[in-house]
Amino acid sequence: MKKENIQLTTIPKPAIFPDVPPVFLTEDTITERINKTIERMKAEAIELLVIYADKEHGGNFEYFTGFIPRFEEGLLVLDQTGKFTMILGNENLKMNAHARITADLIHYPAFSLPNQPMDHEQNLSAIFASLEVADRKKIGLVGWKLFTSTTQDNSQLFDVPFFIVDALKQATTAETAIVNGTHLLIGEEGARVTNNANEIAHYEYGANLASSCMLRALDAIEPGVKESEIGELLHGQGQANTVITIAATGRRFEFANLYPTAKKIQLGDPLSLTTGFKGGLSSRTGFVIEEEAQLPAEQADYLDRVAKPYYAAIVSWLEAIHIGMKGADLYQLIETVLPQATYHWHLNPGHLTADEEWLASPIYSGSQEIIKSGMIFQLDIIPSVSGYTGVSAEECVALADEGLRNELKEQYPDMWERIVGRKQYLADVLKIHLSEELLPLSNTVGYLRPFFLAKEKAFCVAPVE
Repeated sequence: MKKENIQLTTIPKPAIFPDVPPVFLTEDTITERINKTIERMKAEAIELLVIYADKEHGGNFEYFTGFIPRFEEGLLVLDQTGKFTMILGNENLKMNAHARITADLIHYPAFSLPNQPMDHEQNLSAIFASLEVADRKKIGLVGWKLFTSTTQDNSQLFDVPFFIVDALKQATTAETAIVNGTHLLIGEEGARVTNNANEIAHYEYGANLASSCMLRALDAIEPGVKESEIGELLHGQGQANTVITIAATGRRFEFANLYPTAKKIQLGDPLSLTTGFKGGLSSRTGFVIEEEAQLPAEQADYLDRVAKPYYAAIVSWLEAIHIGMKGADLYQLIETVLPQATYHWHLNPGHLTADEEWLASPIYSGSQEIIKSGMIFQLDIIPSVSGYTGVSAEECVALADEGLRNELKEQYPDMWERIVGRKQYLADVLKIHLSEELLPLSNTVGYLRPFFLAKEKAFCVAPVE
């Protein structure tokens, strides 16, 4: 796809679905998650997994338990036999009774907030000793980060607080190997990198919500409206955001501020919007103008220089990705249609998403990782051209083989109807043709208005003459 194939024209906006209820994970799904992880543990002779969590880094813990320890810290210990132990602070003890797994409970008040009661305190190394860690030959310690250093031993890099690592080492012997075990969950063969039908339906809720919020916010953009008013529209149904909400007009990061303020949107401003929930993120960047003639003089060629090439790359990505593809091939495709030397993107052009906005990514230079059925991707390409405002149309899609598609149709017919409608919009209106196996989870996949006041105009692929 080339920028010459992209046109800005009057088109109908996509439909949104404001009343979609959340889909909860089934008991079968939780069992499948446990079994997948134990299989990975056995494959690498890891007898015990010790999984750390806090509010910002709770995805691996939540994968099994169904909750994060919110304002506290917590540990989840998984034995290769399938036995779980939770080590929790004061205010999360009650969550053990509500967890999606059956687990022994150990109270460790030091995981609580500062100055809270330390009743029933015991040494963390003694807690680990009670779990017979000294008898294990190999233990995996899981934080949240998949280390991929080319100069260090990734198995010995731990993104877990020192006092926990130290206590675990004190409780083991020199014969016990302690390794970073995060890859068992989010690495190339990790348990979390693919999803079943129930999980895709679970995460589609967030993708639908994020894109619905985004379209409402786009429709509300007018000169004089405050960032905070737009930011309010980017929140939805009381759900926790997976990223900091962005509604930033004009110059960003004044006073190092990251959040929407009372600043009013002005005609001609650049404007960035982002919102994300579990399973989905939507992001847009463009100008608060109606037509190309209103672009700043120094960016008069913004459409041809930045926006259209970016959109051509988005279309290329959507039409090319398929099950069985190597990550390196998708990476090279974006390098071909949107060369780094010119457009200066440097992150992965697409990554996996789930409870976290960024889980991991099989798409990188030289990647031999295979795109698989059940993966959920955030289409995330970030060009940076000096002197020009950026452009963004981040959204979420899933890949599903025929078997998985049939399960989705049968088990979640309402969601399947939404997916079919989104694909129809992409094909009929935007002229973007997805493979059968690519499923748009967001309502606004491929929908980009570069000029926010021209609300009836968006990019699409020009018809072939």
